[in-house]
Amino acid sequence: MIKQGDIAVVILVVSISLVASYFLGNAIINTDANRSTEVEVINPISAEFGVPSDNIFNDEALNPTELIRIGDDGTNTPFVESND
Repeated sequence: MIKQGDIAVVILVVSISLVASYFLGNAIINTDANRSTEVEVINPISAEFGVPSDNIFNDEALNPTELIRIGDDGTNTPFVESND
């Protein structure tokens, strides 16, 4: 049988545990007031392009997309086939 004194002790222990866990949780877990950081502000990207540099984009510059052929080989196969 449960006595009334036992119920009072259980209620007291539960209430002390609730208060202790509330304060301990607030001490451990960051609150919104503790959350602050500094971020770098970046300028927005524009869709407008300026004039490219004449040092790089000029009529005499090399075109890296051109096919470079070294020597004049009449075959289309890169490896020589042997008849061994």
